[in-house]
Amino acid sequence: MNKELEHQFVTNLEKHQNIAHKICRIYTNDRDSHNDLFQEITIQLWKAYPKFRGDSKFSTWMYRVALNTAITLYRKKKRSIKTQDYETVNFKIKAEEYDDEIEKDLKLMYDAIQQLNDIDKALVFLYLEDKNYAEISETLGITEVNARVKMNRLKTKLKNIINP
Repeated sequence: MNKELEHQFVTNLEKHQNIAHKICRIYTNDRDSHNDLFQEITIQLWKAYPKFRGDSKFSTWMYRVALNTAITLYRKKKRSIKTQDYETVNFKIKAEEYDDEIEKDLKLMYDAIQQLNDIDKALVFLYLEDKNYAEISETLGITEVNARVKMNRLKTKLKNIINP
C-alpha cells in the first residue's frame, strides 16, 4: 500500500476510532477483551482498506467491517481469538484512552444490551449512534421495515430488562 493511502487510512481511523471502541464496549466484558477486539478490528480495517471504494462514507464502511468482525469473533463459543501482532503493522495510531468512569451512567444500559443476541446488539448500537433506518438496514443487510419493527421490539425488551 502506498504512503498516501496509508496516511488516509490512519487519519480516518484516528478520526473515527470511537466507533470501534463503542462496538468493543458492547461485545466485550473486560479491558483485555476490549483491547483484543479493537486490535482485531483495526487489522481487519487495514486489510480491507485497499478495497474501500468510497461508495459510502468511511464511517459507514467502518461500522460494517467492525460489526462483522465483532460478530464473527464473538459468535463462536470459544473466546480464543487468533490475532496478529499489532506491532507488525507499520503505522502507529494515537489511541484515545477509553475511560470506563466516563461511561458509568451508561453501565445499566450496556448491561442490558449485553443480554441481547449479536444482531440485536448491532441494531441497538447503530440506533444509539443516531443512524437512520435506511443506514441501519444497509449496514445490517435487512429491510428498513424489518429494522423498524426489530428496534421497537428491542426498546420494549430493554425496558423490561432494566425495569423488571
